[in-house]
Amino acid sequence: MNLEEYKGVFIYAQQVDNEINNISFELLGKAKELAETLNEKVTAVLIGSGVKDLAGQLAQYGADRVIVVDDPELKEYRTEPYTHALASVINEFKPEIMLVGATAIGRDLGPRVSARVATGLTADCTSLDIGDFPLNAIPGKEQKHNQLLMTRPAFGGNTIATIACPDNRPQMATVRPGVMQKIDPIADAQAEVVEFNPGFTPDNKYVEILEIVKEVSDVADIADAKILVSGGRGVGSAENFKLLDDLAEAIGGTVSCSRAVVDNGWKPKELQVGQTGKTVRPNVYFAIGISGAIQHTAGMEESDLIIAINKDENAPIFDVADYGIVGDLNKIVPELTAKIKAAKADK
Repeated sequence: MNLEEYKGVFIYAQQVDNEINNISFELLGKAKELAETLNEKVTAVLIGSGVKDLAGQLAQYGADRVIVVDDPELKEYRTEPYTHALASVINEFKPEIMLVGATAIGRDLGPRVSARVATGLTADCTSLDIGDFPLNAIPGKEQKHNQLLMTRPAFGGNTIATIACPDNRPQMATVRPGVMQKIDPIADAQAEVVEFNPGFTPDNKYVEILEIVKEVSDVADIADAKILVSGGRGVGSAENFKLLDDLAEAIGGTVSCSRAVVDNGWKPKELQVGQTGKTVRPNVYFAIGISGAIQHTAGMEESDLIIAINKDENAPIFDVADYGIVGDLNKIVPELTAKIKAAKADK
């Protein structure tokens, strides 16, 4: 493999029903940052049927070029044709870096593509940087420069690993939604649009979709919330979450929770914050009755303002909190809610 042939930072622009997923814009924001360090361009790979008109949105969020693979076989996501499409793009255009969102689709697509193009894949990354590898020079071992340093939680979230792929290209990673920041859209931005179709010959690996049933959910998407009121095991019961519901209503926030709450059946999985839940970055994050295990903090530590309420003054959550209140949440939360309501009434 001639590594010098591989240039540019590529992202997989996930779309469903001709609507681009927000993770694609987040990936473009990080790709733009990485590309500037490498003095390279950003390319978005858009796969689907009748999707060419979406290229303009990708340009607004940082794509210099959009490669469109458009074919009727790609109308709905299916593993085999999408793998063929993205792997063919990689083999033809030779990106140095390929980023995929760690969504349900991305977690299915990324590993299969990496295996097909014979490279590595670092999954569920929470940080990406350009630097030297090994991180610290080792006598007798070559230290390679301008490598993609991919950071992710490891060993159940008990440590953080930084991984590189110095000998193969592209350097591939899946990235958790919510951990990268998209740029402000540039209204008049233009991107080069390249149409590419490797050809599709259905075979016995092509899944036939008989019916699509869309589930209607009334659960808010916590990843989009600006204010989160999050409860943990310390809340005590499902019924006691009424205290958090009242606080969230008073401040215009959304209720979320820790894994322990989901495991106890108090709240649905869609509201879980943490390594095995969702990564969030709200303006304000209330951590109420949450101890602050690393598996949880990995999903919320990038919040702009963190306020912790816990009766244990030694709880790890206070290490990441901007403000901490030590005391009984059953007394503090209702009083806080009352003060907020009173302040709003006085306006």
